[in-house]
Amino acid sequence: MADALAEVPADERVAVVDPRFVGHLHSLRLALTDPRFPAAAVPGAVTAQPEARAALKRAATAVPAGPGTRYRVDVLADALAEGMAAEDAAPQSVELGSLVATVPLTPAERAAAEEAVAAVDDEAVRLRTAVKARDGFFTTFFISPYSRYLARWCARRGLTPNQVTTASLLTALIAAGCAATGSRGGFIAAGLLLIFSFVLDCTDGQLARYSLQYSTMGAWLDATFDRAKEYAYYAGLALGAARGGDDVWALALGAMVLQTCRHVVDFSFNEANHDATGNTSPTAALSDRLDSVGWTVWVRRMIVLPIGERWAMIAVLTACTTPRIVFYALLVGCALAACYTTAGRVLRSLTRRARRTDRAAAALADLADSGPLAELFARGGRGGAYTAPVMAFLGTACLLTWVIFQEEPMTWTAVVIAVIYALFSGQAVARPLKGPLDWLVPPLFRAGEYVAILVVAARSGVDQALPAAFGLVAAVAYHHYDTVYRIRVGAGAPPRWLVRAAGGHEGRTLVVVLLAALLHSTGFTIALTALAVVLALLVLAESIRFWVSSGAPAVHDEGEPA
Repeated sequence: MADALAEVPADERVAVVDPRFVGHLHSLRLALTDPRFPAAAVPGAVTAQPEARAALKRAATAVPAGPGTRYRVDVLADALAEGMAAEDAAPQSVELGSLVATVPLTPAERAAAEEAVAAVDDEAVRLRTAVKARDGFFTTFFISPYSRYLARWCARRGLTPNQVTTASLLTALIAAGCAATGSRGGFIAAGLLLIFSFVLDCTDGQLARYSLQYSTMGAWLDATFDRAKEYAYYAGLALGAARGGDDVWALALGAMVLQTCRHVVDFSFNEANHDATGNTSPTAALSDRLDSVGWTVWVRRMIVLPIGERWAMIAVLTACTTPRIVFYALLVGCALAACYTTAGRVLRSLTRRARRTDRAAAALADLADSGPLAELFARGGRGGAYTAPVMAFLGTACLLTWVIFQEEPMTWTAVVIAVIYALFSGQAVARPLKGPLDWLVPPLFRAGEYVAILVVAARSGVDQALPAAFGLVAAVAYHHYDTVYRIRVGAGAPPRWLVRAAGGHEGRTLVVVLLAALLHSTGFTIALTALAVVLALLVLAESIRFWVSSGAPAVHDEGEPA
C-alpha cells in the first residue's frame, strides 16, 4: 500500500476506498472531495490532500500484513484512518446524518446495508443539506424552498459558486443603477432586482455546499460582496433622491455607519468569547431556554433584522415609497436591532465568568485597527478590568461631542480634540484586551471614526462633501470587514505595514479633522475624495493579493445569517 501511494504525484489528493463499500454516493463525495480538510474519512474510505500524505503513508507502512491480520486487511481504510489519528493527524470525521457508509463483511450485513441505502433518497439529503441549518425567517420560508433547486440547476450546468456570486453582485449593481434614475419605474425595477440578487446570494452558498466547491476566491467574494451590494444600493438610492431634489446622502451614510457598527459588535463579541473557558452566564441560560420554545426563535432572529429581512424591507419600500422613507425605516430598524443585541451581549459579559485566551485578545487588538499614534500613546498604560472600554468610550464621546454640538467645530481646537481621541485610543489598547467588556473597544472606535467623518462632512457646508465622505467610509469599512474575514478563517489580520500605512482609525480621524480645519471650499471635497481613492487602492490591492494567493485557506464563509 505504501508503495502504491508513493506512485501518486506528491501534489495530488489520494484516496483509499474498500472495494466492498456499500453506501450513498454522496457519502463518498463528502469524504473524498471536500477541499476544506487535509484528510477526511467515512467507514470504508479515507482521503488525504498533499499536506496529509506523509501521515497517510506512515499509517500505511504501519498496517500489519500476513497471517493473523485478515480483519485489519478487510477494513484497510479504517485502519489507515486510525493510524493517522494516532499520529495527531486524524482525518475529519464526516457527519453523514441519514446517509449510509459501511463495509459489510457478511452477506447478511451487505443485504441490510443495501436495504438501508434504498430507504434514504441520496439526492433529497443532498438538497436539504445544501441549505444552512440556521437562517433567518424570510430566507428559510421565502427563498430557500426554491433557491436550492436553482443551486442544483447551476451545478448540473457546470456553473461555479464564484460565478453565481459575481452574478449576484452585478444584479445588485444594476439595481443600484435603476434606483439612481430617480423614477418610479426605476425604483420598482430596483426593488425587484435587489430581491433577485438576494436569491442568487443564497444560491451561491447552497451551490458550494451542494457540489462541495469551496475555494479561496469564493471565501473572499462571498465575504465582501454582500456589503458591496448593500452599500452600492444605498448610494444608488441617494443619487435617485438627488435627481428628485431630495438630499439624503447624510441618511445613506448614517445607514452604512450604523450597519457596519452593528457587524463590528457581532464580530468583536464572537471573537472575544468563542474559545473562552468558563463561558456560561444566567443570561445565556435564559437564551437557551427560550430556544426550546419554537416561536421565540423566529421572533428573536427577526428582531435583529438580518440580511434577508433587511433586504426585503428595503426592496418593498423602494418600490412603494421614497428613498428618504427607506432610510428612515432602515435607521430605525437597525438602531432597535443594535440596542437589542448589544444590551444582551453586555448583560452576558457582565454575568459570566469567562477566561479569555491570548488568541481572543490578539483578535480584538487587530479589530481595533490602531495606527502609529495609538501605538505611541499606548506605552506605559495600566488599568483594571474595565479600563479599555472606559478609555475608548471617553475618547469617542469627547470627539463626537465636540464635532456634533460645537457651533464652529471645524477649527484648530477640533484638531486638538482629535489628538486627545488618539491619546485615549492608545490607552485603551495599552494592555491585552481580556476584560469582560473589552470587546466593546473595536465598535466604539468604529463609531468614533465613522460618525466623526459623517458629521464633519455634513457640517462643513461644502458641496458634495457628503458623497465624498460616503466613499471614504466605504473604503475604510472594506478594510475593517477584510480584517474580520481573515481572522475568521484563521489567517490572521492584515499585515502591520498596511494598518500603519492606512493610518489606523485615530490617524484617519485626525487627518479628516485637519483637512476640515484647513480647507473650507471645494478643496475639502477633493481632499476627501483623494483620501478615499488612495485608501481604497491600498486596501484592495493587499486584500486581492491575499485572497487569491495559495496561502489563503479554502473555505466558504457564510457571513451573517441570511
